Amino acid sequence: MIILYFLTSLFGATMLLLYAVRMVQTGIERAYGPSFKRLITRNQSALRAMLTGVVLAIVLQSATAVTLLTAGFSSSGLLPFGIGLVLILGADLGSAIVVQVLSLNIDWLVPLLIGVGGWIFLKAELRKNKQLGRIMLGVAFILLALRFLRETVEPIRDSNFLPAMVVYLENDAVTAFLIGAVLALVMHSSVATVLMCVVLVAIDALPLAVGITLVLGANLGGALVAVWLTRSMKASARRLAAANLAARGVTAILCTIALQFFDVSVASGWVSDAQALVLAHLGFNTLLLLFVPFASRLETPLTQLIAEDASDDTQIDGAQAASALDMSVLDSPRLSMACLRREVHRMSYIVENLARPVTNKVFDPSPADLAHMKAQRRNLASALSRLREYFAQMNTQEMQKKDVKIVSELVDYASNLDAAGDIVLRRMLPVALARSQKEVRFSEAGWSELLQAYERMNANMTLAFDLLISEDVEGARQLFLEKDDFVKSQSRSKKRHFARVRNGDETSLASSNQHLETLAALRDFNRMIVSLADPILLRNGQ
Repeated sequence: MIILYFLTSLFGATMLLLYAVRMVQTGIERAYGPSFKRLITRNQSALRAMLTGVVLAIVLQSATAVTLLTAGFSSSGLLPFGIGLVLILGADLGSAIVVQVLSLNIDWLVPLLIGVGGWIFLKAELRKNKQLGRIMLGVAFILLALRFLRETVEPIRDSNFLPAMVVYLENDAVTAFLIGAVLALVMHSSVATVLMCVVLVAIDALPLAVGITLVLGANLGGALVAVWLTRSMKASARRLAAANLAARGVTAILCTIALQFFDVSVASGWVSDAQALVLAHLGFNTLLLLFVPFASRLETPLTQLIAEDASDDTQIDGAQAASALDMSVLDSPRLSMACLRREVHRMSYIVENLARPVTNKVFDPSPADLAHMKAQRRNLASALSRLREYFAQMNTQEMQKKDVKIVSELVDYASNLDAAGDIVLRRMLPVALARSQKEVRFSEAGWSELLQAYERMNANMTLAFDLLISEDVEGARQLFLEKDDFVKSQSRSKKRHFARVRNGDETSLASSNQHLETLAALRDFNRMIVSLADPILLRNGQ
């Protein structure tokens, strides 16, 4: 029973730690996620990229999350390889700083964070404020989980089992290194793994040398997590994750070998073993910055190692894909319903390909680009016509009522996608062209507000199109809440614009029509895109 209780307690404490780390990350992404794109893609120098990576990793409490964001923007062509890799290396250092902060003795903050965070989460009306409460609760749960880990491991510190395992790991650095890597890979969090090691060293359950070896392995495992999570992304994204793995992996292995020739116990005279372990983790990730000057040069060998997939180009441009409507399966309700859903998803690709260029900070289309956009708009209209005809011929008599309702909702959403495409071409494109041709110039504050609105719209578009496949209730709820928040933010932007005009800002006055039209177009476009959330929530009794 004692062993069973220990394993259950260890499992519960570990799960609470993972949940809490994820809770903080989710809260920050929901509150500030749309701003990450601007923060990441505006980096032009290595130093700025490195500092951005450090800050983002501290905020998100995860270098892996920053790696995924960076890889995604790189695959979209918004970030060069060298800058992306430097940003990821900075994120590695940022996650080490997070470990330093969370390893401090700040348990006294737990009741304060739970009390204030819980009150904000329950009472706040604005979505961003609610997420602030979620973040505070998450940090409190991290500290609680670490306390539970200490309380769980302390009773077995003097048992026969733990000393025997420690002696084995002291004599087998390879096994200790691999255990650290596997733990980080399984937990999908090097931060959580390192914090566990710090707790074990702090209560003298592990010697410092074994703890450092485990942490070095965890650094390798953390890089492997990013490689695994980017495996289905474009080659340019996979190269960044592989480059980070190469840098962290080679350095971790070399440090593990070097560790065998040094007596780390000398550090005990200066700081506690737990703090020495944290400093070793910080030192390792600082050492990785030696790769910064050579980041761009790693692109050539990695391009040879990870070549472009033949499907990369066609994957991005869903408008070029053939229609998913198969007339031969009309008699099969299940197959025809799947075809219709895939066709709506293809239409979402077309809308995304229309909207994203127009909302980019730099928009300078060639005549061929404009012709292509108009062709995509015609493809969208044709797809809607074919979809309606297909729906009319579907064998709905043999469908369950709920399936007929789902199909009807998909057709309605396809109509909204067509309307969204029309908004881009008729209302957003003319303003974007006028801006690119210097016919209109927004004030600095006004342009910043529009960029933030573009980012939120693109984030909502990504989430909505993901819901076409997943129908995730939590995602639908988030999208539903974002709909009202988006309208409120547009209203605040309009008020600030009028205030600038009243204060005599000539640039705001000259661009007033375009600014207000863009806000209205974004509001209408967003309404069409997020309309998918309502039926999903209704079907699930929300």
